Amino acid sequence: MIGLDKKRIIVFAPHPDDETFGCGGTIAKSISEGHEVYVVIMTDGRYAFLNVLGIENDPTPEELKEIRMQEVKKATRILGVPEGNLIFLNFIDGTLEDNKEAAEEKVINILREKRPDEVYLPYKRDGHPDHRAAHKIVKNAIRKLQISPVCYEYSITHRFARFGRFIDAFLDFIFRVKKVYVDISEFLDVKKLAMMEFKSELTAVSARQHKPVITSVEKFEKNEEMFRIEKNCCKI
Repeated sequence: MIGLDKKRIIVFAPHPDDETFGCGGTIAKSISEGHEVYVVIMTDGRYAFLNVLGIENDPTPEELKEIRMQEVKKATRILGVPEGNLIFLNFIDGTLEDNKEAAEEKVINILREKRPDEVYLPYKRDGHPDHRAAHKIVKNAIRKLQISPVCYEYSITHRFARFGRFIDAFLDFIFRVKKVYVDISEFLDVKKLAMMEFKSELTAVSARQHKPVITSVEKFEKNEEMFRIEKNCCKI
């Protein structure tokens, strides 16, 4: 049991890294305040090299799966997450939409057991299909359980990268979507250290690479992390 003034928090990450890039500072800050944080990694991220760089060996998808699992273990450890609070659902990268029912069942079981006060999940218009599927899966699970955690939506890359954020800003204004800006300035160095553990994405680890999978992380190195909060967390 946790104290009455402490929260239980679950961060849902579609891939091994989303929790750190999207919420790393907030995770570290929450743990420093005594809150209990769980991180759920929904897919194995095995196809990052194939999808972004067209590389299917050196490393193979199976090798990359293991590499990314070890990276997220190291990164979340730096953020302060106990290894026992790191949960892997082990769906194959890119298949969340095709496995919605199975994923939803696993998420329901986690939510039923943990009964979180807060849930962090990807923004509904994030760029990767797994991110959008993760949003629906988590929201459906919450609706079916009829629980009411506060839901914080984080964005990694907008689906409509060029114009999407301007459209969203307009829609947020029209529909009065609440945004929360978490000051992570005291934990930014910790977040940066955790991000550096994702060497398979931030550096060239294959002889066949001409560039890293991720070429810039500046937008994740700010003193604030922004989250959207919907009035009705069960709303899809």
